[in-house]
Amino acid sequence: MASTAIASISVHHLAIPLKHLVKHAASTRSVADASIVGIELQNGTLGYGETLPRVYVTGEDHESVDRAVRELFVPLLVPCHPESFSEALELIEALPMLDSSGSQVPAARAAVELALLDVYSRYFQRPIAVDVVNWLGFSDFGPPGSIEQVRCSGVIATTDPSRAARSVRKMRCFGLREFKLKVGKPDDGEMVAAVAGALANSIRKGRCMLRLDSNGAWSLNEAVERLSGWSELGLRHIEQPLAKGDEENLQDLKAHTGWEIIHDESVVSMEDAERLRELGVADCFNIRLSKCGGFIPSLKLAHFCRRHGIDYMLGCMVGQTSILSAAERCFLSCVPGVKYVESNVGSFLIADDVARPKLRFGYGGKLKPLAGFGWGVIVDQDKLTEFSEDDALRIRL
Repeated sequence: MASTAIASISVHHLAIPLKHLVKHAASTRSVADASIVGIELQNGTLGYGETLPRVYVTGEDHESVDRAVRELFVPLLVPCHPESFSEALELIEALPMLDSSGSQVPAARAAVELALLDVYSRYFQRPIAVDVVNWLGFSDFGPPGSIEQVRCSGVIATTDPSRAARSVRKMRCFGLREFKLKVGKPDDGEMVAAVAGALANSIRKGRCMLRLDSNGAWSLNEAVERLSGWSELGLRHIEQPLAKGDEENLQDLKAHTGWEIIHDESVVSMEDAERLRELGVADCFNIRLSKCGGFIPSLKLAHFCRRHGIDYMLGCMVGQTSILSAAERCFLSCVPGVKYVESNVGSFLIADDVARPKLRFGYGGKLKPLAGFGWGVIVDQDKLTEFSEDDALRIRL
């Protein structure tokens, strides 16, 4: 089928203004800086994927994404002309997570993989949520997954305690029941007290929960001191308390505090997941499509967690567009048992979008599955051009 051969690949680096600054221990952001990969087949069918590379997460940035697309993935895609969606999935699953030097490229892989899934699902008119899990043989996965049960969390990322307390009260009025507060700054005590105080009655009555995320900012001693002091507030969940690479100290942290640890930067690959399980600290994994290499690797991580009794959540990237949000809805539509969800923030945070419909969660953090083939959204070419920082990387195959 010559028409299934890839005609061109493009990479757009976006700069969409955020409605407010997002601050945490690892970064401060004022713009949404996604990289959008577009793939066009010989017959004109288009598909899109999205990634948001973070040096402090996977070691990647926009330049490395361009390089990986140009030098690693394009040569692999030149001979692709699958005759069925199943054959396309074989090619997609085989995309590497490492480049020729042995460096991780999961963010770049995610954008390419998501674009390929989108374009071939549209071409062959096959539903991703159904066909991918069947092809993988995950018999306990598949629609409706978790999407009808889960509720999106509200994330508070500011350095102003008063503003944080106001924000969480507004989110509570919007029906949200789960919240995450970014910590890891010297004045965390005042911030945690303000937000936990605003939610105190609801936390005490079991009507909502608050978890913390330090983005790996603490040493072991700092983590023990802070978490021990906050236990009396009814808090028990901490995300990435220690830096990636410091996992050996997590056993001591758990022993001294009793807090449940959610791993984010520490779990990118299946090898990371297996190591954390062997260390006995694998309480919960934050699976993010852009961080973990895309849709199929993320499904495999969730399946690993389910087999080994590890909790798992779906995370998102600050400033993502509706392309990645749509892929996350698809993930939730076929993965059961997701514990927490951070996704589909959309126009609550970004000033505009490059895809239609513009996705964001509804009242109470509710989400609905999307219909149609591919990810279920259409990319607006004018918006893609408007918000691109510079000329797109365009490669004709």
